[in-house]
Amino acid sequence: MDIYAEITARIIDQMENGIIPWQKPWAANGKAISHATGKAYSLLNQMLLGRPGEYLTFKQCQEAGGRVRKGEKSSMVVFWKWIEQEDEETGEKKEVPFLRYYNVFHIDQCEGISAKHTTETVFPDGADTLATAQDIIYDYLSREGVKMTHAEGDQAFYRPATDEVVLPIRKQFVSTAEYYSTVFHELTHSTGHPSRLNRLTRPSFFGTEDYSKEELVAEIGASALVNYVGLETTNSLRNNTAYIQNWLTVLKGDKRFIVSASGKAEKAVNLILGSAG
Repeated sequence: MDIYAEITARIIDQMENGIIPWQKPWAANGKAISHATGKAYSLLNQMLLGRPGEYLTFKQCQEAGGRVRKGEKSSMVVFWKWIEQEDEETGEKKEVPFLRYYNVFHIDQCEGISAKHTTETVFPDGADTLATAQDIIYDYLSREGVKMTHAEGDQAFYRPATDEVVLPIRKQFVSTAEYYSTVFHELTHSTGHPSRLNRLTRPSFFGTEDYSKEELVAEIGASALVNYVGLETTNSLRNNTAYIQNWLTVLKGDKRFIVSASGKAEKAVNLILGSAG
């Protein structure tokens, strides 16, 4: 099976049915996690799995004394496996990453087995949540030296030349969630600066492939961050037709991009949260 093509087809199918895969509840204990280890899956796997809770393989379910209900369909989980290869010209051996997959079932699809790790997490849209968001933003700004300014206007953007995020003033935003989603979107862009993750290597413009790719990285990053602080709402991220069509165009033209974009977004989120490396 062409894993890249299969992943991309699943993401495209969700988008064409009105579902934005990266706008899922990935906050804290609301993530999709491994029943065996309690660890959260990667951002890409969160998108593929589609809902929070514990997941396990058919064999793991059997070994735990349970069974998968008849007729239940499995979901794909992907991972990187390093394989040693020899260069045909130089004879030099090096390890190369290959994408692999296995199938899992949500614990709700199983009988005779109980969750071990999942607990319900409720985030109030209040002082603690906003304080957490502010702490993340200002820790990142001070740690990385990124400038952030507010000015009355109708644009929000990151300017690589001055390493600066420019935003409209707070009262121009219709909701708290939309304000922070915009901030996190632009901060994700800022992680691409040459002094950080080095994604922004050349100018790009709306409608181009480079622009669409970077926007998708920023949207996935913003989605993960607003969920992390508990501010996710149905209107907290940008879903207009132009953006979605651009993403679909990129995905249909590059079967490897959603894998790449989700990986880049995860690195950006880790850098913003101070957990890179």
